[in-house]
Amino acid sequence: MNPVPKLFSVGLEGIEAELVEVEADLNVGLHSFTIVGLADKAIAESKERVNSSLKHIGVRPPTRENRRITVNLAPADVKKIGSHFDLPIALAYLLASGQLKPFESAEKLFAGELSLDGTLRPVSGILNAALFARTRGFMEFFVPRENADEAAAIPQVRVFPVSHLRELVAHLEGTTLIAAHPPVPLSAQPTPSRAAFSDIRGQEAAKRALLVAAAGGHNVLLAGPPGTGKTMLAEAFAGILPLPAGEEMLEITRVWSAAGLTAKNPIVNFRPFRAPHHSASAVAILGGGTNPHPGEVSLAHRGVMFLDEFPEFHRDVLEGLRQPLESGEVLVARAKKTIAFPARFTLIAAMNPCPCGYFEDSAHECRCTAAEVFRYQRKVSGPLLDRIDIQLHVPRIKTDELLADRPAAGAAGDEKIRARVREARARQEERFKNHARTVFANGEMTSREVEELITLDAEADALLKRALDRALLSPRGYYRTLKVARTVADLDRAERVSAPHLAEALQYRVKQE
Repeated sequence: MNPVPKLFSVGLEGIEAELVEVEADLNVGLHSFTIVGLADKAIAESKERVNSSLKHIGVRPPTRENRRITVNLAPADVKKIGSHFDLPIALAYLLASGQLKPFESAEKLFAGELSLDGTLRPVSGILNAALFARTRGFMEFFVPRENADEAAAIPQVRVFPVSHLRELVAHLEGTTLIAAHPPVPLSAQPTPSRAAFSDIRGQEAAKRALLVAAAGGHNVLLAGPPGTGKTMLAEAFAGILPLPAGEEMLEITRVWSAAGLTAKNPIVNFRPFRAPHHSASAVAILGGGTNPHPGEVSLAHRGVMFLDEFPEFHRDVLEGLRQPLESGEVLVARAKKTIAFPARFTLIAAMNPCPCGYFEDSAHECRCTAAEVFRYQRKVSGPLLDRIDIQLHVPRIKTDELLADRPAAGAAGDEKIRARVREARARQEERFKNHARTVFANGEMTSREVEELITLDAEADALLKRALDRALLSPRGYYRTLKVARTVADLDRAERVSAPHLAEALQYRVKQE
């Protein structure tokens, strides 16, 4: 009896790739073609794509086999999702039917969707699979040509770009070899932004606070009347963020690849800027669903999540933000398994002070009742506010600031600001380099790391004690204030946090505490 051929592919659970073994067997009986192993609808339809593809490359397709064909995707108790199993299913059938010479498959990984004529279409999750291949020792990875750049970002794996099933059959039989794709270097780019930070007129206090937020990865709430520049500030904020490191680019791309968003950007080499509408559902923002997928907070990983009209988001969405703001990940619990999606982003939230927007505005009369103002502001709960490091009032711009004749700095001005942010981040990188856990910015520190890595001078220590004695800070606010103060000190190139650094950090929180 001939051994059952076994090939290897991957399945995605969240953003994590898991090994899937693809087996095929032909047995005596009336014709049937069955795929077992908890396959979803896309895999069930694979039979038709495989049959048509094999017919077009000139071999005997499954429909002409007067035998029972069984394809097994193991492990059988794990649900398989996606069309990328087409390629290994087709190859496993060719091996089982004796139409393809046996080859050593132990170190080979296959993924790709077949067109009806045998052409390979790109699929999602390829970078995740390439990272898995590196970890598990699969040295050769066969992917659709459009996915080759994405997979080749992992240099330890030899990536073979395949355009057509006929090419791959010839390669595996040794008649015409496919050249391995060259490794793709990771080259970071600034985040595209619709506004230049340095060209925003007025709002110096807000720009200073956003500089601190960019330097330390801190969350920000901008509150003020309509038309004062809150949205423009948030959009320009993305342009002053430091370029992502290589490890960060891979983290970002893993999430985008699992979501199927890498068609235009095989490697996401910039920090994402996500701005979902306030009508979006909790699943769209936080992730999840029947087949759990990353939400907007995960697509903003290592970048910016901008939530305009903050109180207008659904209550479950706002309260669901607590976990990612605290831990940097979203946990989606299911009966069999809990799936974790990374969500380490900088939150920029913008809101009006009341429904009409003009509460405490000197230029316009507020038409809201006290009850309406109270009810509107209560939509953003205290525990959620407590997780936002910097809370700012953005006032109306004065006429002389708005009409001042000022030369535009544009990209050059933003580069100078970005250089200050890079310098502050470099100081943080030096502080964290011998740390057991990977930390990229001050905003990511845990309370224990705050105690270990942040030192205050005598005046700052006395100021902090006075703030605590007056109950101006909650315990969470205490640690978040220290992290912001450390970032202010980094911008000043100071080794220790002094009283002016701490005073600036306190002014960003005390009014709301």
